[in-house]
Amino acid sequence: MRRYTVRTVFYACVRAVVALALRLFYRLKVNAPAEQPSGPVLFVGNHPNGLIDPALVFILTRRQVTFLAKAPLFKLPVIGWLLKGLDALPVYRKQDDPAQMGRNEGTLDAAKGALVKGRAITIFPEGKSHSEPGLAELKTGAARIALNAAREGAPVRIVPVGLTYAQKNVFRSEVLIDQGAPIDVTAFLPKDAEPTSEQESVRALTERVAEGLRAVTLNLEQWEDLPVVQVAEQLYAFRQGSQLDPERLRLWARGVRLFRAQEPDRYERLRLHLAAFRNRMALVQATRPEDLSVEYRPGNVAPFVVKTLLTLVFGLPLFAVGLVLFGLPYPVPRMAAKSAELDVQATVKFLTALVVSLVWWWGLTAVATVWGGAVWGLATFVLVPPLALFTLYFAERWGVIRHDLEMFFTLGSRQRLKARLLAEGERLATEVERLADEYRPKLEPPGPAPVAR
Repeated sequence: MRRYTVRTVFYACVRAVVALALRLFYRLKVNAPAEQPSGPVLFVGNHPNGLIDPALVFILTRRQVTFLAKAPLFKLPVIGWLLKGLDALPVYRKQDDPAQMGRNEGTLDAAKGALVKGRAITIFPEGKSHSEPGLAELKTGAARIALNAAREGAPVRIVPVGLTYAQKNVFRSEVLIDQGAPIDVTAFLPKDAEPTSEQESVRALTERVAEGLRAVTLNLEQWEDLPVVQVAEQLYAFRQGSQLDPERLRLWARGVRLFRAQEPDRYERLRLHLAAFRNRMALVQATRPEDLSVEYRPGNVAPFVVKTLLTLVFGLPLFAVGLVLFGLPYPVPRMAAKSAELDVQATVKFLTALVVSLVWWWGLTAVATVWGGAVWGLATFVLVPPLALFTLYFAERWGVIRHDLEMFFTLGSRQRLKARLLAEGERLATEVERLADEYRPKLEPPGPAPVAR
């Protein structure tokens, strides 16, 4: 029978609250095997989004995870209390306080001990949160921890975790959490106790971790490549009649790097054509090439009109109540994050939204209790969360309806423009498909690094 301690219950409560809040803040998609990795596991991830990145591990696994976090966070009022309650381990960085770096030995030993006991650890080996389009150079701490635990007989596996944000600082934007293939650490143990063998093992394992992370992230060389990759994937999926594929999106990212290096002039011409096509689609309110092929006939327009009217008749009154109740605190997170750097904006927004939501909920409950008594207070306490969720859902649904209406009025009566854009999309899709066939053989999946033996 599982033993529950105060820390176990605390971890479970924090995980449940944070996971729910993250699913409300972002639209999450998880690409991971159904069976979670067991035994001693070291989750390693790219680090583009401050404290949001480690929080997303709550979504990926139900296991109790030990986090490694930079030491200054432990001094913050609320975050420090949470990290200590979660048994997180502090990492002392040179840029924070060079005099404290000697204390990292204790952190590394504690992390190794956790793995030896069969626990799970999360670390971000880039060593910093950043807004660059590609991976930063990895620190060797993750490899050292894993190798030290494996040396004591623990069957440690390193699991790469790729975090891809559509717009990391934007509320309700999409996030892909992608779990890569586990890396067997025991295969990287040095053959002897010589310092050179140890260093070779650490370097080889660090490079293998970098390859694993590159396989589950876009890892672009420059942000200007992102629209090229996105539109190319949209056109390719349109041509193939398939759904957008995140794995194929990463293949496009690798292909773009190779394409630009080998044929810079051809790449620049295609980039300009794709950017122009994307801009023209935006002018007619189309977000995907498929929007251009929609046929407006009574058979598909009538159901849309009826469904939209029913949604407005039954949903608009509740939505109006939600706007009145939640309109005041809604802009607070955005205002709080206004002056923050890009890679921590989402963290500030998320934490502010979480605190403001709880305070506002309890505040409305208190006001209702004072104004109408215990019955009104209880009703408010119970009904506010579902009303808030409905308001959020209706706002998103109204965004979809508005887009469909704009598409109808923009393209429904402009058949010539729609046909011209569709023809341009078909031409570009053909070129993209030809490019994919040409470069696919050159994009062999990255293999494992040589093992230090």
